[in-house]
Amino acid sequence: MAQPGQDAKFFQRGKIEEFRADLQAAETKDKKFVKRKTVLKKIVANITMGNDMSPLFTDVVQCLGTPLLEIKKMVYLFLMSYGRAKPDQIHLDCNDRNPLIRALAIRTMSYIPIPVVTDALTENLRHCLKDRDAYVRKTAAICVAKLYNADLRRAEKGGFVEMLRDLMLDSNATVVANAVAALSEIGDRQDGVIFRLNLTTAYKLLAALGESSEWGQIYILDCLLRFVPERHSDAEDMAERIIVQLQHANSAVVLTTIKALLYLMNYMEKRRLIDYCFFFCKYNDPIYVKLAKLEIMYRLARAENAGEVLSELQEYATEVDIDFVRKAVRSIGRLAIKVEAAADQCIQALLNLLETKVTYVVQEAIIVIKDVFRRYPGKYEGIIPTLCENLDSLDEPESKAAMVWIIGQFANRIDNAEELLDDLLYTFLEESVEVQLALLTAAVKLFVYKSSSDRAKELVHKVLKWATEEVDNPDLRDRGFMYWRMLAVNPAAARDIVLAEKPPITTDSDRMDRGALDQLLLHTGTLGSIYHKNPETFIRNATGKALVDSPALNPHSRMVLVPLTQPQLPPTVVSVPGPGPVESHALPPTAAATADLIGTDPDNTAPPPPVSQPSLKTNGDDADTQSDQEDDDAEPTSRATANDPYSNLGGAFGNYLVDEPRPMTSNTRGRSDEDDLLF
Repeated sequence: MAQPGQDAKFFQRGKIEEFRADLQAAETKDKKFVKRKTVLKKIVANITMGNDMSPLFTDVVQCLGTPLLEIKKMVYLFLMSYGRAKPDQIHLDCNDRNPLIRALAIRTMSYIPIPVVTDALTENLRHCLKDRDAYVRKTAAICVAKLYNADLRRAEKGGFVEMLRDLMLDSNATVVANAVAALSEIGDRQDGVIFRLNLTTAYKLLAALGESSEWGQIYILDCLLRFVPERHSDAEDMAERIIVQLQHANSAVVLTTIKALLYLMNYMEKRRLIDYCFFFCKYNDPIYVKLAKLEIMYRLARAENAGEVLSELQEYATEVDIDFVRKAVRSIGRLAIKVEAAADQCIQALLNLLETKVTYVVQEAIIVIKDVFRRYPGKYEGIIPTLCENLDSLDEPESKAAMVWIIGQFANRIDNAEELLDDLLYTFLEESVEVQLALLTAAVKLFVYKSSSDRAKELVHKVLKWATEEVDNPDLRDRGFMYWRMLAVNPAAARDIVLAEKPPITTDSDRMDRGALDQLLLHTGTLGSIYHKNPETFIRNATGKALVDSPALNPHSRMVLVPLTQPQLPPTVVSVPGPGPVESHALPPTAAATADLIGTDPDNTAPPPPVSQPSLKTNGDDADTQSDQEDDDAEPTSRATANDPYSNLGGAFGNYLVDEPRPMTSNTRGRSDEDDLLF
């Protein structure tokens, strides 16, 4: 066997005449086929480099009679590249005693999608799907998908899709995985079958999951999205059986498992089974994992589990890792903003953290308490004296700006607001722009609240003079001029502007519509999850996915079900003469009605499929395929333009990890705690 790197010498441009002469000479002198094997390696290398080797077709095909398997493989590779040129000279032995040769033969034929080869492939493929050797069966399963792409009608008439369904119950896990992969590829076409699983078949696939390769596991896990649970217990049991795959070493397996779990959550009744405790941090987790888990815990927090999440966050706030502690403290404040029922507990937790006098803990606590004041105006202002006691420990711009905002906003309730602000103004010119802006606004608010105070007048005059004469930052200077002119021209208007009612804030400004999210989660791990669009909106011939209604679907998901649509993609300027499959838009009214009846779910548990799709429901032995359309010359009609449910999402998750709460809009004011991500 050749060692790695030794075949590099064959990648040199050769001449057709030399290769032909070497092959002809090898027929008489090369008894051990060494010379012939060397020449074929050179030919395959030239094909790989893009050189045209088609003139050698006849000479290479004659090598099929060689009993050496390695030579046969190279001839098959040659035929895959040039078999379309001379299909009449292709004579592959699909009945060889060697299962490897039988599998190679049908695989090569499936790569040559022309009528002559497809005719010969059909019957051989039918036998290979029932071959006694598992390697031949698993290869034949993939060949069915290629036959379906080459000749959809032939594949449906020949019953190959039903034979694939039977292979899903095969005793060999690799055969099962390949059958699932082939059916999924067929089902993902807009003109493909409607591929669904029943409970029996789903459990058969789960049984094969542990014996499959990692890529077979991906196909099987992805296929579970085609199973619609009719009972809550079915979804819960299935989730328990696949959750172990989250520990898999292959990240693709883990991601596909997450996608399957997110799908099954929609059909679960016991909300406690949706286990947020899984995301509790472990002592040996890397810091990036801990930070990600904190974000997920916050996202999953709600009134019913806020107490447990808060206890966990309080424990994290006593860790030694500074970044982790900061994130934990900030998460406590965000939890108070998100879950109103837990706000009191969160505030008490933050006050306890202030008592630790740890500088970075105190600073993070003050930052989030400022947001809590915005979220619940008039409710927690009694803790302001406690915050003011920690004024000297603030040395970071964000925390100092937050404290300055609190002093200015509540200057009418703080007896010594002038003294506090005067102390902070000593270093005005050395502060960051963020703190300077906060000090400027706070001084104006203090003056508006206490316009009769000489000290307040002195402070605001001093700050305005610094901001307009001794500061180079244009934002600060312009704001100083604006405040100065407002106070000089119309103090009443300045009061209305500076002390205007501020809208409550929320941390959920980055959330998308629940129905759109449910549908988008079905495409986790694909480009759709990056673009925030369903694949059918930007990939031609791709089919959409959506949750299917059933008795087990929870009410929250049922309320926001999104029907499948067929968006109009830009047409391709390609004209293929001759007969072919009838597109959905070309069906006459009677044919369209027939296709609609064939594709309708008898239990009314799914949205109607596209009219061009035949239906295959893997419910035991029941399988329906679309009848052949005979009228190829029907007048095409224009498709209705479908609405894209994701067209207005924009960067919905662009700020997913940003902690800063946002002003609450009219769309978020009425949102209840029950309306949450994933639930």
